[in-house]
Amino acid sequence: MRAKLTYAVTAAVLVFYFLLAGSRGVLLIRHGTLLTVTFGVAVLILPVIGLWFLWKNTQFIRRANALAAELDAEGGLPVDELVRTPSGRIDRASADAVFARRREETEDHPGDWRCWFRLAVAYQDARDTPRARKAMQRAIALHANKPVQAA
Repeated sequence: MRAKLTYAVTAAVLVFYFLLAGSRGVLLIRHGTLLTVTFGVAVLILPVIGLWFLWKNTQFIRRANALAAELDAEGGLPVDELVRTPSGRIDRASADAVFARRREETEDHPGDWRCWFRLAVAYQDARDTPRARKAMQRAIALHANKPVQAA
């Protein structure tokens, strides 16, 4: 719940910033000189890119959460079997061992979105966020029966 609240607050702050920057871009364009119009257009491009990025991330999170809910309903969510340090951080060797099992499972069933979802969780536990995101994107695409590029 805390993560959702943090994301919502961050998204709201970003939208406010995009509106503020966009209004400044409009003011620059209204000024009417070649220089201010050029700067105004440049200032307007940044909020558009930011809103697109925020929208794509929100879609990704919603789809990943939907997969998690479906997997939970099936009883297939990965069990947290990781060893943790006294401070609560995941032990690297433990994460690597779980990751190896998840990778083998995914190699045995490359078309199963559930395996890719669990692999994404294992990547995240191993602190490999870029690969975790790619694995989750693959799980989302497989779940939606979309064509998936070869790994």
